[in-house]
Amino acid sequence: MKKVHPDASSALAGLLKDGMTVMAGGFGLCGIPDVLIAAIRESGAKDLTVISNNAGVDGIGLGVLLETRQIRKMISSYVGENKLFAQQYLAGELEIEFNPQGTLAERIRAGGAGIPAFFTKTGYGTAIAEGKETRQFNGENYVMETGLWADLAVIHAWKGDTEGNLVYRKTARNFNPMMATAATATVAQVENLVQPGEIDPDHIITPGIFVKRLIHTPNAAKHIEQRTVRKRAA
Repeated sequence: MKKVHPDASSALAGLLKDGMTVMAGGFGLCGIPDVLIAAIRESGAKDLTVISNNAGVDGIGLGVLLETRQIRKMISSYVGENKLFAQQYLAGELEIEFNPQGTLAERIRAGGAGIPAFFTKTGYGTAIAEGKETRQFNGENYVMETGLWADLAVIHAWKGDTEGNLVYRKTARNFNPMMATAATATVAQVENLVQPGEIDPDHIITPGIFVKRLIHTPNAAKHIEQRTVRKRAA
């Protein structure tokens, strides 16, 4: 099966629909599938539920989908860098399901592993636990969290081969690998595209069986969320 597509629009053709759930990889602006997100914007698909650690920033990443009001609900951990996100939420135009960061990661991993729910101490006795089942184990209190699954996962990889085997680099490993396993269809944008056999099998993080389609993005933008510089010496 040919997995490599010439552009993002063709890679997402037939996979997008109104009201669907989309996982979007990345951490801050590191390892975000910005080319695929732009194609989702161009498609006009709306009323989306998006699962992502954060919502990008204004005008970058998922921020472009907030501009067009294509996102109905966010399942996230941290969204503090996006002013438009805050405005839409406070105006009642956007629904949010907040998660502690580790809990969000484990919910995604659990979904990919076929685990419907698990118990964690994190959030017990707080607003996070409201309406959720709680239970005691060995005298300790835990809250039940459910696994997450999406119709589509869009992810970014540093290297991949034409069979969909993927390698991630540094912070981009935080959410991309687990999201690749937790969706009905996974589409990846890959910075360095190579032929099968050119990646050491021991270095493969996401096996190609999880990846339905991919595109080559050799000049991927490296956005900086907050630029911090040292003062020049006198």
